[in-house]
Amino acid sequence: MSSSEMTMVEHLGELRMRIIRSLLAVGIGMIVVLVFYDPIKEFLTQPYRDLCNERQDFECDGSLFALGPLDGFSARVRLSVYLGIAMAAPIILWQIWRFIVPALEKKEKRYALPFVLATLVLFATGAYLAYWTLDKALEFLVTWSGDDVNQTYQIMSYMNLVIMMMLAFGIGFLSPVLIVFAQLVGVVTPKTLMKKWRYAMMLIFVAAAVITPSGDPVSMLALAIPLTVLYAIAVVIGWLLVRGRETTSV
Repeated sequence: MSSSEMTMVEHLGELRMRIIRSLLAVGIGMIVVLVFYDPIKEFLTQPYRDLCNERQDFECDGSLFALGPLDGFSARVRLSVYLGIAMAAPIILWQIWRFIVPALEKKEKRYALPFVLATLVLFATGAYLAYWTLDKALEFLVTWSGDDVNQTYQIMSYMNLVIMMMLAFGIGFLSPVLIVFAQLVGVVTPKTLMKKWRYAMMLIFVAAAVITPSGDPVSMLALAIPLTVLYAIAVVIGWLLVRGRETTSV
């Protein structure tokens, strides 16, 4: 049955089914994270331990501390929620696509799967870049703490920083998808994006400075420079797609 033939009740039933499947996927992802919490925690804290081992002048041993009886539990639950959503992202995006695809025209449907795949790849790339630069961001922050300051991190504070860094980078890396989509639907033209590239660069660097949780210049540049390159790539891809569609229509 096509989207136009479905009643409002049927649409709501379809939406309910997609939401339930997405929540089940998140729940399964959370369980997986809870089961493998210790190796995941070791992985996320590795940059901090590496920094402490490499910089003997820093007063730190790579340990995390809980300052309250609920801190460790809260960190475990919060990490499982965020990573559970991340693990379930392919299924969530697939459910969204299956819900909206009946309403799309044939020429629009062919872009759906590439957009979903591009979203997953770009988000994962951004999250990994955040992890890769984490030790350098921590080194900058520790250096600016001043001399004779022992680095003793609360587990909740550290996990919040890591999660927010990975989310910020992952979400930032989704901007090319939005730029290409905006060109396809006619919100903006490739010509306009090319003309306004100076404003785009300024906006990218400002946005990188705002959304980077650590606030250090290392992380800001690590996010802004790739986004600048991705902006140029997205404009070119949008131009090729729009040009190809116009050529086909002619």
